[in-house]
Amino acid sequence: MRNVICARCVKCGREYEAVPNLTDCACGGILDIVYDYDYIRSVLSKEKLAARRKLSMWRYRELLPVEERSPDPELRVGWSPLYEAPRLAERLGLNRLWIKDDGLNPTASLKDRASAMVVVKAREAGAEVIACSSTGNAASSLAGNAAAAGLKTYIFVPARAPKGKVAQLMSFGATVISVRGSYEDTFELSKAAIERWGWYNRNAAINPYLSEGKKTVGLEILEQLNWQVPDYVAISVGDGCTIAGLWKGLKDLYAIGFIDRLPKLISAQAAGCCPINRAVETGEPWRPMEENTLADSIAVGVPRNADKAIAAIRESGGLTVELTDAEIMDAQKLLGESCGVFGEPAGVTGTAGIKKLREQGRLPADSTVVSVVTGNGLKDVANAIAARGEPLSCPSDMERLLEAFAARGICP
Repeated sequence: MRNVICARCVKCGREYEAVPNLTDCACGGILDIVYDYDYIRSVLSKEKLAARRKLSMWRYRELLPVEERSPDPELRVGWSPLYEAPRLAERLGLNRLWIKDDGLNPTASLKDRASAMVVVKAREAGAEVIACSSTGNAASSLAGNAAAAGLKTYIFVPARAPKGKVAQLMSFGATVISVRGSYEDTFELSKAAIERWGWYNRNAAINPYLSEGKKTVGLEILEQLNWQVPDYVAISVGDGCTIAGLWKGLKDLYAIGFIDRLPKLISAQAAGCCPINRAVETGEPWRPMEENTLADSIAVGVPRNADKAIAAIRESGGLTVELTDAEIMDAQKLLGESCGVFGEPAGVTGTAGIKKLREQGRLPADSTVVSVVTGNGLKDVANAIAARGEPLSCPSDMERLLEAFAARGICP
């Protein structure tokens, strides 16, 4: 890989060769892929990128740690739509607002970007089996992308994982282990099993290539905005890998001269599980928290990518905000009604954060903002129905319909 220099530990600075089966540092720190930006500038330009017909995350191969001989994986991941949302911007009192709907990826979440990268690296390593722990989305994305590539998967999920996500896993042919315990319990069991059987490791705290896949959401946002940098990018945060990847992609673009400034990040976490935000706000080391939120995809009490995430938020001069479950579900309704975008609870937490920051006066009205919706609402229909209520029900009779309308206060 001519574009990659090495992998460097974010904790101790030790450097490693960027081999396909790279894991964490000997000190326990997470590794970061270091690029040769001089080389990348010599082989990639905005004009060359604009001429490409490939509308997927793989249009950015010069900025990705993959071997030249490696083929793109089977599923088309990335290049999800970026919608301008003037009606929602007006309701929130913002200058301009865009919604990046990553719930339209193949398995309906942003985590397809990481799993697509893992499939490529597993093939480069000659692996036939991939495993991970997950609250749901990483699991289904891995199972789907691996199934398309003909690779076997072992997936560990906490027993609370929504049935829609478990159904995806089963349909993709994964071997699913439902763990009676927290996400931390699930992670530890997956780690032990991976070590025992030597499976390729997709866990974000171990495999540094996951952030490199996730960073493509940032590359796409800026290209879709014609390289006009927004003031803020808002995203939901769980274990920290996604926001760290987003920041890495933005910094890559700045390093190669595609943009002349960097946006600030908005880190949105559930109030019932916000160890990363709490660390940023207090200036103290992060501490474990209980996982008390219905937004299961970000219910991570022991974040494995906390160091990278905290560094990204601080380096960007970003904002942190915590949301109650009620505020998250209100944002789901708001997005649906104003934009026609259906996001799962964790997926809309970034938008909920924008709304709350405006109400608190912490986000200036003249700001330009992008909100990343990280997962589709069909992942968790139970909570969506609970938030909106059951549909109106009546027999096939006009008089009964009028009575039902009157009972609900509906005036056609």
